Amino acid sequence: MNDKTGRSDPRTPRARKLRREATPAERKLWTQLRQLEIKNVHFRRQAPIGPYFADFACHRTRIVVEIDGAQHGFDDGRLRDQERTRFLETNGYRVLRFWNHEVLRNLESVVDTICAALYQT
Repeated sequence: MNDKTGRSDPRTPRARKLRREATPAERKLWTQLRQLEIKNVHFRRQAPIGPYFADFACHRTRIVVEIDGAQHGFDDGRLRDQERTRFLETNGYRVLRFWNHEVLRNLESVVDTICAALYQT
């Protein structure tokens, strides 16, 4: 339920479904983001922002982290990603994108990049 209006957000069921169906890369990164000990930093999974669901978002620092699979490498996927990034940036978010294989093979570097972005805000 939304604390301000007393109504539920209609996007909540979809966000919950996306959380349940997280990819291995998303699950692996989530375990690290949950444990970050940076003051006032709290990431949300599959956070609704406008018409989109960000894989991970920290609203306070206005950072979105997207984990991209193979489908994002094709022309239509790249175009959708560009549109999504443009929307998020227009709304004040900084978007960090990583490939699934980066998260799975080099998690420490991915987390370091995210932390560096958090300290820049």
